[in-house]
Amino acid sequence: MDLQLLMTVVCGALIAVGIAGVVVPVLPGSILIIVSMLVWALTVGSATGWTVFTIGTVLAGAGLAAGLVLTGRTLRQRRIPGRSVTIGVLTGIAGMFVIPVVGLFVGFALGLFLSEFARQRNAREAVTSSLHALKATGFGILAELALACLAGATWVVGVWIHFAGQ
Repeated sequence: MDLQLLMTVVCGALIAVGIAGVVVPVLPGSILIIVSMLVWALTVGSATGWTVFTIGTVLAGAGLAAGLVLTGRTLRQRRIPGRSVTIGVLTGIAGMFVIPVVGLFVGFALGLFLSEFARQRNAREAVTSSLHALKATGFGILAELALACLAGATWVVGVWIHFAGQ
């Protein structure tokens, strides 16, 4: 099997895992996409490969930044400390092992609520701030996911152009 073809398949699989990693925050989604595109560009060594890498990096990087900015801005506006989100992420990871399929999301929401309840000592305020944090996190994930999918689509078009031109 040709090295370019083999690396195209491997990089395609890693880009798919990267897109999934945007939704499942245990994996470094956008970073994995960028690294995969770099490996592909180095392997094919063509202008198409480097163009795809440049465009894909801009898209995935913008998605990563947008996710962080959207989430961070809302959390700062609502005065929700990063500690609460960190506890939510840690309990989400633990939840993956306790409850199959939905444990990450249930664990994240539960950990976030418990952290906010411990901080505020008021269940109603803890629910309100937790819902705002969940909404901010969701918007951040959606923005990053949309741009990661665009980066992946750019790679697919680049692969088609590269191999059609040979």
